[in-house]
Amino acid sequence: MPATKVLNCLRRHEAMTQSMRILSVIPPMTQLNTPYPSTAYLTGFLRSRGFDAVQEDLALALVLRLFSRDGLLAIYRCIEAVPPSQRAPGTRSFFQDFDRYLATIESAVAFLQGRDPSVGHRIGGRNFLPEGPRFEPLDDYVDPEGGDPLAWAFGSLGIQDRARHFATLYLNDVADVLREAVDPRFEFVRYAESLAQSQASFDPLAEALAAPLNLVDSTLRELSREALTRHQPRLVLVSAPFPGNVYGAFRIAQAIKLHDPTIVTVLGGGYVNTELRDLAEPRVFDYFDYVTLDDGERPLLALLEHLAGKRAQDRLVRTFLRSAAPVAVRYISSGEPDIPFAEVGTPTWDGLPLDRYLSILDMLNPMHRLWSDGRWNKLTVAHGCYWKKCSFCDVSLDYISRYDAVAATTLVDRIEAIIAETGQTGFHFVDEAAPPKSLKALAGELQKRRRAISWWGNIRFEKSFTPQLCAELADSGCIAVSGGLEVASDRLLKLMQKGVSVEQVARVTHAFSDAGILVHAYLMYGFPTQTVQDTVDALEYVRQLFAAGCIQSGYFHRFACTAHSPVGLHPERFGVKLKPLPPVSFAKNDIEFVDPVGVDHDALGVALNKALYNYMHGLGLDEDVRRWFSGRVPRSTVARNFIARALR
Repeated sequence: MPATKVLNCLRRHEAMTQSMRILSVIPPMTQLNTPYPSTAYLTGFLRSRGFDAVQEDLALALVLRLFSRDGLLAIYRCIEAVPPSQRAPGTRSFFQDFDRYLATIESAVAFLQGRDPSVGHRIGGRNFLPEGPRFEPLDDYVDPEGGDPLAWAFGSLGIQDRARHFATLYLNDVADVLREAVDPRFEFVRYAESLAQSQASFDPLAEALAAPLNLVDSTLRELSREALTRHQPRLVLVSAPFPGNVYGAFRIAQAIKLHDPTIVTVLGGGYVNTELRDLAEPRVFDYFDYVTLDDGERPLLALLEHLAGKRAQDRLVRTFLRSAAPVAVRYISSGEPDIPFAEVGTPTWDGLPLDRYLSILDMLNPMHRLWSDGRWNKLTVAHGCYWKKCSFCDVSLDYISRYDAVAATTLVDRIEAIIAETGQTGFHFVDEAAPPKSLKALAGELQKRRRAISWWGNIRFEKSFTPQLCAELADSGCIAVSGGLEVASDRLLKLMQKGVSVEQVARVTHAFSDAGILVHAYLMYGFPTQTVQDTVDALEYVRQLFAAGCIQSGYFHRFACTAHSPVGLHPERFGVKLKPLPPVSFAKNDIEFVDPVGVDHDALGVALNKALYNYMHGLGLDEDVRRWFSGRVPRSTVARNFIARALR
C-alpha cells in the first residue's frame, strides 16, 4: 500500500476513535453529598487526549427519582399491594401518614440540596416532617432544666444544622420503608454488597440479575436508557469502587445490552482492582465486553486503539475478555507503563449536577459529618502510598505499591482549574496517606498564590507533623485530618509495621488539634494475636486521647485478612492459619483465618463501638472503660495519665 494511503487510513482510524463518544457512569450506591471521583478523573483524562467524553452519576439520579413525589407514590403502591396483615411493621407509620410524606418529600430533598434553606425553620420546629422510627433516639436527650434537649449540639442559632439532621432522619425513615417494602438489599452506601463482596462464585449475583425487576431495578433501568438516549455513546465505562456498587453496575450493563448490544461496555474501579484479579467467570462478559485492572488510563488508551483497528487484541493492557472458542476468560497485558501521575490531567465535574447533591447530617459530631455533609472536590495529592508497609493493607497492589508524586505547582494548578469550573473551594484529598513533604509544599504554594481553600484528607501520624507544620497546614486551609491509630497497642502496632507508637500518635494529634484542625482516628480490633487485655487497653488509650482533646472522632473497623496483604500472603509471620478458600471464579479478597488466641472479637466490637459513639458526643470520658463491656473483662493496665504524660 502506498505511503499516502497508509497515512490516510491511519487518519480515518484516528478520527473514528476521537469521535467515538465515551460515557463514564457512577453506579449506585456511593455518597449522596458529592460525586465519586473516578469518572471525573477518567473524563478529564480522556478529554485531555482529545476524546469526546461525558459522565453521569446514576447513583444520585436513582436516589432523586425514588425520593420524589412520584417515587413515594410508587412505594405506596408496592405497600398497598400487600395484604395489611402481611405488611412489614416499619411500613405502617409511613402508610398511615403517607399524605404528609407526599407533601414534604420534595421540600426536604431541596433543603438538603441547599436549594431551599428557608424551609429549614419549619423542619427544625419538628412540626413539619412526619417522624418515624429514626427519630426515636432523640427522645433520649433530656434537658434537666426543661429547655431544648438538643441545645448542646446546635445551640440557640443552629437552625440549619438542626433542620439538616432532622431531614436526614426523615430520609432514613423513607429508606427503611423502601428496604422493607421493595428491596431488602437497599442501602444509601452498601447496596446489595453481599452479592459481590468476596463472592467466590458468580451464582448469587447471576440469580439476582435474572430475577424480576423490582421498583429500584426498573427505575435504574429507566435512568440508564435515558442516559443512553441523551448521550448516544458507543463506549460506556462503569466504575465500581466498592462491593456496594457491583449489583447496580451489572444492572446498568444489562440495560445497555438490552438497549443496544453493539455499545461496548467496560468494567473497572477499586472493587475490580481488589477482588477480580483472578476472574475466570465467563458469565461476567454477558454484561461487560471488557474488564480492566488498576489505573484505567493506560488500559483505556490501548482499548480505544484496538476498537479503532490500530492495535491488535493481544496488545491490550491489563484487560480481561471472553474468548469465543473455547469459551473462556482471557487476561491480556502487554506490560506497557502507566501514565505518570503528572500527566493524567485535571479531573472535571462537567456534566454532573453539582447543585443536586444532598448534604446529610446523620451524626452530631463536627468531624464525622465531613464524610456526608457538604460537596467536596475530591483530588489526590500523590498516587499510591509512600509508606506501603502496613501488614493489614493491600500493599502488593498497584493503588498502594506504585507511589508517584507531583510538584506542588501542578497540584495547585489543578486546584485552581477545578475552582474555576465548579465555583467551590472545598477539597477532600483522597490519598491513601498524603505525604507530609507534599502537604508542606502544597501549603507553601497556596500561600504564595494567595489562594484560599478549605481542605482535609488522610495522613499517617508521622512525627514530621510538628506543631509548626500543623500551624502551616491550618493557615493553608486544612480543617481536618484522618489517620490510622489502628489497634492502639505498641506491641500490635509493631507487629503490623505501622511505624508509629501510641505516644507519637498522641503528640501528633495534639499538634493538629492545637492548630484548630479536627482529627479522626481509624481504629481496628481483631488483629492476629490480639487478646482481650489488648482490646481493653486500646480502649483506654482511645478514651484518654478523646479526653485530652487529641482526637474528636473515630471508627472501629473489624480486621479482615485480605488476599493481597502481608497477613494474607504470609500468615505464619502473624501466628495465624488461613482457612481454605472454595474454588474461586469470581471475587477473591477476604480470607477467614484461625487465631490461636481464640477471642470473641464480635462481642468486644459491640462494646468498642458503643464506647466510641459516646466519646464522640463527649459522654463517659471519665468512666472506667470496663463499663462498656457486657461481660467481665480485665482491668486496663494502662496508666490513667499515660497520654497526659506523653504530651508533657
